[in-house]
Parts: sequence; C-alpha cells; structure tokens
Amino acid sequence: MAELWKGAPVAAALSETVAAEAAALKAEGILPTLAILRVGARDDDLSYERGAVKRCEKLGIRVKNAVLPADVDSETFFHTLEELNRDPQVHGILMFRPLPRHLDGEKARRLLAPEKDVDGCTDGSLAGVFTNTPLGFPPCTAQAAMELLRYYGVDPKGKRVTVIGRSLVIGRPVAMMLMHANATVTVCHTRTVDVPAVTREAEIVVAASGQMESVGAKYLRPGQIVIDVGIGWNEEKQKLCGDVLAEEAEPLAAALTPVPGGVGSVTTAVLCKHVVEAARRQNPRP
Repeated sequence: MAELWKGAPVAAALSETVAAEAAALKAEGILPTLAILRVGARDDDLSYERGAVKRCEKLGIRVKNAVLPADVDSETFFHTLEELNRDPQVHGILMFRPLPRHLDGEKARRLLAPEKDVDGCTDGSLAGVFTNTPLGFPPCTAQAAMELLRYYGVDPKGKRVTVIGRSLVIGRPVAMMLMHANATVTVCHTRTVDVPAVTREAEIVVAASGQMESVGAKYLRPGQIVIDVGIGWNEEKQKLCGDVLAEEAEPLAAALTPVPGGVGSVTTAVLCKHVVEAARRQNPRP
C-alpha cells in the first residue's frame, strides 16, 4: 500500500523558512509585496486567491489586489500591468490566466516583467527554467512537485522519470527541473505510442496531462513514486480527483500524492517563497 505524500507538512516547512526570510527583509526596511492581477471573478481564481492571501498574510507578505471587471478594455488592462511592473514596492505579480478572450494573453505574457513573474508564465521565466538560471521563477506547481520529492527524501539523480503531459504550465518545466536534478526524463504526450509501457519503466511518474483519473493500474508497476499534479471535479463521483486513479494506484505505488491534499496544497507556499526571493533579488544585500 502506498505511503501518502501529503502536502501539508511540506508547506509548513517551506512556510517556516519563508517567514524567517520575510522577517529579515522587513528588518532592512523591505516589505515583500505580491500584486494579484485578476480579471473577472472565476470561482477557481477566487479560491486560489483566498488561499494565497491567507498564507501571505500569515508569513508577513503584503498583498496588493488589482481586480478588474471581466469586460475591462485592453488599454486599461495593459496600463494596470505596466504600472505594477514599474512599481518598486511590488516585488511579485500573480496574473491569473486564462484572460478573457478579448484580451491578448500572449501580449500580457510578454509584457509581465520576468523578475516579478512569481508563477513562471513569461518567456523569460521559462528560459530561466530551461537554462537553470535565476531569471524569473518556475511555475509554482512544477516547483511544488520538486519540493515534495525533496521533503520526502527522494533524490532524482540517476532515476528514470516519466512525465505525462507537455504543457508549459507543468509538464515541460517539471521535466527540465528533474533533468537539472540529474534524472533521466521521458515526456509522454498525446502522440506517444503506448504510454503505459513507457510509464511502467519509470521509477518516478509525474501525471500532468489534465485528464482526470486516466492513469490506472496498467500504467504502473509495484514500487513506483507517483506524483499526481492534476485536479478536477468529477461530477459522477461528486468529488475532487487527480489524473491518477487512486484506488488502482495505491496498492501498487510505493508513494502517492493524494488529491486533494498533495501537490496543490504546496503551491501557495511556493508562491510565497518566490515573492520573498524576488524581493531579495531586487534588494540585494550590500
């Protein structure tokens, strides 16, 4: 039976470190500040925002809300974004996506300053992920998966890892981060032939396809570490679930991240970590 890798203790350990770093910055007269740029009021955005604000306040990070109506015109939206970029008191910007269709999401990604991009959506941040350099930050979810491995004492070095999914939000960034940690990584996608055969060869499986409960027993073999990044609402079962079919994975895996309560519960702690790191980078010690 799989050991459940719960995210709460990981988030708690991260939060302790972040709070100490925020306090050190405050002692130097620097108040770490996150700006949340939200257009409209989607339920998933609001839910994540509440969690982020609560954790930021707890750890000593100021939050500045820039909330715009769903029908905001392009000029107002991009003016707001540019103001946040220029504001020296704002160290990190969380821009909720996707934006409404009438706003140019690609333009927004290009305009957001990489040094303030604490959720890794800009080309600059992604370049930093791919080159393993501190330009911007990796996506919080990808970083959360790495934090789970670190907390539970698993070094990816030399291990075979299969990542299911190649999105820029999680699949490709987490694959590159694992490669930087010296894992041997295979990325599966919709054109991969016989995905189950590939995943069964891995020691670590990262499920990040966005297909609910699609990774079942035929994808797995005994003793694997399975990190489930997906989350969605299953109408039929009336529950939150991930990309992994937990009832089939638990008897096989050595370790499994639960949904909810796994990767997702670490992301806001990672977001706070990135804000504090951004504040330090923008205000280096003499």
